[in-house]
Amino acid sequence: MCRSIKTLFNFSPPATELEIRDASLQFVRKLSGFNVPSQANAAAFDRAVDEVAASARLLIASLVTTAGPKHRDVEAAKARERAVARFGPRDSKA
Repeated sequence: MCRSIKTLFNFSPPATELEIRDASLQFVRKLSGFNVPSQANAAAFDRAVDEVAASARLLIASLVTTAGPKHRDVEAAKARERAVARFGPRDSKA
């Protein structure tokens, strides 16, 4: 589940609110063990996602680096190349 959490710091363009929220949701899902919480746990689950997202925003805003920002398209292409090297080419008919 957490493999879908991506690095959000130092990218051009910067991480969007949706990306931060999605990463926070995945983190809370992993911690809680719930993909979708029951009604009894929904409020606590949603509150945790909100709090993690707020912490993530604060963290990203507070970090500093001397490295130039990474470009999303370039990093996505590298990830695709690694996937092909690891798993082989995808069958386009699937």
